[in-house]
Amino acid sequence: MQLSPATVADEHEWVRERTEVVSLIDDVRANLGEAFGTEVDSVSVADYRREVDAVFADGDLAVNVAALVALLRDLDVENDYPGFVVDELLGRELAGMIAGNQPLRLLGEATFHYADIMHHVDDEAAGVDDLDAALAAGFQTRLPGWDWTEGESPFSVK
Repeated sequence: MQLSPATVADEHEWVRERTEVVSLIDDVRANLGEAFGTEVDSVSVADYRREVDAVFADGDLAVNVAALVALLRDLDVENDYPGFVVDELLGRELAGMIAGNQPLRLLGEATFHYADIMHHVDDEAAGVDDLDAALAAGFQTRLPGWDWTEGESPFSVK
């Protein structure tokens, strides 16, 4: 794989146009909100695209996200199961990268596995469903809408 600014721009555009991820984000948020007894705001296509642009505006982050996206888009293993660990590893890492610094990174990684069991794509390479789950987990974590992320932490030392 060769990464260049043009490759990163192409992957940015692919992720930006992968708006079917928004419905997975909303499904994940609804299910997690119900599990934790809280309301979580839904995400619009405009919200998603704005955050995709923010991730890709940071060149150091963008090149790494683009590499993982490209790998997952093309990853396929005959009978899928032998590649299970590889696509899980790449997907979890991508979700964490997108989500941000700790503790959001860990939440993105954990949410990846939740989103992954909710989503399967039959007609594409095996890594694509993990890619969608990673995008959904990472972006749902970094986007506002969770009450606990609004305002200052009660644990801040002033």
